[in-house]
Amino acid sequence: MAGPMAHSRARRNPADGRAPVRRAAATVGVLFLLVGVLGFVPGITTGFADLRLAGHQSGAELFGVFQVSVLHNLVHLAFGLAGLVLSRSASGARAYLFGAGAAYLVLWLYGLAVDQRTGANFIPVNDADGWLHLGLGLGMIGLGLLTRSDANRP
Repeated sequence: MAGPMAHSRARRNPADGRAPVRRAAATVGVLFLLVGVLGFVPGITTGFADLRLAGHQSGAELFGVFQVSVLHNLVHLAFGLAGLVLSRSASGARAYLFGAGAAYLVLWLYGLAVDQRTGANFIPVNDADGWLHLGLGLGMIGLGLLTRSDANRP
């Protein structure tokens, strides 16, 4: 059984004292950064030789499922950086989760509307991306709603 001394030697959790919405935004940001980087890693991204700057001609797929391009990967990196920067405040973190969540819902709608075999599919997206964008949009907005400020709680 650990005594009081064991607790005092324990490492401090860097998330201690941070609003849950800030932790959520930072976590989502890190995940976007990771996905953005992985989109440039051969093997994790199949068809890497077919990675294009943009457009539906990009034959690269992250994890062999999600169609990606250089532009697509850069968008992930940008969303990741935005998450880390905006997680510095609770209001920024909440704005990030709602704003980025809404943007992903727009991307989902874009994927439904665009003919995936044409130049209009410039990001590019496939059906798997569409489902992922829907889940990300709803998930991020849900995190923004579920991580309400603790200020009004007893």
